[in-house]
Amino acid sequence: MSYENGRDPPAISVVVPVKNEAGNIAPLVAEIAGALRDRAFEIVYVNDGSSDATEQEVRALMSERPWLRQIRHAQSCGQSAAIRTGVAMAWAGLVVTIDGDGQNDPAFIPALVAAFEAGAPRIGLIAGQRIGRKATAFKKLQSRLANAIRGAVLKDGTRDTGCGLKAFRRDLFLSLPYFDGLHRFLPALVRREGFDIGYVEVVDRPRRHGASNYGFWDRLWIGLVDLFGVWWLIRRKKRVPQSVEVTLAR
Repeated sequence: MSYENGRDPPAISVVVPVKNEAGNIAPLVAEIAGALRDRAFEIVYVNDGSSDATEQEVRALMSERPWLRQIRHAQSCGQSAAIRTGVAMAWAGLVVTIDGDGQNDPAFIPALVAAFEAGAPRIGLIAGQRIGRKATAFKKLQSRLANAIRGAVLKDGTRDTGCGLKAFRRDLFLSLPYFDGLHRFLPALVRREGFDIGYVEVVDRPRRHGASNYGFWDRLWIGLVDLFGVWWLIRRKKRVPQSVEVTLAR
């Protein structure tokens, strides 16, 4: 089942942020559609200022797939901005994100959705946790260091926030304070709002085509600033009254 204009909205919106991933578009779209063949779904590609044939590849697939949409940033704004754009434009109340390089296996999407539904309404986020990572030794080391520092400061209980496979409530995500790098701190921010988090182990895959568009040194210092910014947000969270009693003068 899939969404078409004029029909009921989909149950699941899959948001895929991409930059220069032309060679990975068609196989990933086919895999996502296969994984969700028994669900009402849509796929929202957010083209983050690509300079290759990404736009043309998505447009070619859209002609026969009414459940596939493309949103384009005129210039690259970063992964967090691309995810937020996709979530804001999504039709469904449940959003699944997945990286566009093919390393996240769409076969795990049903498990994320099932875990989310089983934990409702207390669950705000189901986060994929990668096992068998297909990355260089240096990338694995930087991830371990980043996760260890983040966990020690935020105590978010999550060993891997870098996995692109996540399922969450659209309204909750859009209510979070936005900043560049938000997607790396979702567990801590979702807990800040009083929701529970669930986890699903997912098997990592090698990249099919192209090269990563996200480096280490260009985000290291910004990431540290973001980390302590999120720590400050958590510390400054105030309890909001659940009900208010008003007494009127007689």
